[in-house]
Amino acid sequence: MKNDALYYGSYLQLNKVLTAQQPVSFQPGNQPAHDEMLFIVIHQAYELWFKQVLFELDYAMQVFSKDTINDNSEDLNLVRHRLQRVTRILGLLNQQVDILDTMTPLDFLEFRNLLIPSSGFQSMQFRLIEARLGLRMDKRHHYDYYKRTNEGGFTQQDYQTITETESKTNLLQLVNNWLERMPYFDMRFWHNYNSHAEAVTAHPFWNDYFAIYKSGLTEREAGKIHDFAYTLLEKNTAGYPQEHLDNLRSSFSAGAVRAALFIMLYRDFPVFQTSYQLLDALIETDHLLSNWRHKHLIMVRRMIGMRVGTGNTSGAGYLEGALSRHYIYRDLSALSTYLIERKKLPRLPEELVRHLSFNAY
Repeated sequence: MKNDALYYGSYLQLNKVLTAQQPVSFQPGNQPAHDEMLFIVIHQAYELWFKQVLFELDYAMQVFSKDTINDNSEDLNLVRHRLQRVTRILGLLNQQVDILDTMTPLDFLEFRNLLIPSSGFQSMQFRLIEARLGLRMDKRHHYDYYKRTNEGGFTQQDYQTITETESKTNLLQLVNNWLERMPYFDMRFWHNYNSHAEAVTAHPFWNDYFAIYKSGLTEREAGKIHDFAYTLLEKNTAGYPQEHLDNLRSSFSAGAVRAALFIMLYRDFPVFQTSYQLLDALIETDHLLSNWRHKHLIMVRRMIGMRVGTGNTSGAGYLEGALSRHYIYRDLSALSTYLIERKKLPRLPEELVRHLSFNAY
């Protein structure tokens, strides 16, 4: 009988993986550059991890695409787990920059010109990650650099794949819809809640919270109450430029932002723990991507100064612009602005507390 036992090398297809490193400088007629092997291995490792990130995001999006998600089921917990895995992967990718930094600028110059016009800018998988997370075209720095098929840009096929992904519902939109469906502000839970604050909105909880937040602001922070009113209550203060308002809340609806803040405030309720950790993983994903862009910027400045990138971008200049603009979950991370002390949190009505208990299901 033929022995078809699985073998380590064949299972991992190492014959393909370990022969995929083909340094251009090692080809006939070129002077071999030792560090090109490191350069290739690092970037191939990036792409393998990008593939895993996309795999995890696909799962999260499948769950959030459901009309209802039971907080007491495995769905939300698995999404939390897999988004936290994404943050671990992104942390590892940040560490890989330190290995690439063992290559000196002179080492890089030995093979840099052989790479033209290819560039890490052309990583289709990284663009798909950004698009699936929710980075919109109009939020990108120099989107004319990004969406191009000329020399240094994408192939027509990659361009089409990225464009199709951008046209579909992304994770940010799905999370926004999930937050908007949160039932915790339904008035059936609040009919016994006594609010003594001035009415600034139709809901008694936000009337109280608005008053508590306002009373806790220092004299120098007094203007933040107007930011609160716009971000959470959709009340616009006259004279605020649109650019300022867009920085306050640009991607999530006011209803979704209110639900996210409520989860952050009352995360000590067991039913909110998974939801809170999920939101925190999205915020951490944004921070880690920002760290990665910053490390990349510093590395590029160290390697080529202010020279043009191999893909015909402005090099460090483009990366610096992307670092400052490419925040996807800014609306969520900014909610720390509107937190109050635990001891000042409004006491929730008993009807809602019972609903927040797992045994209520």
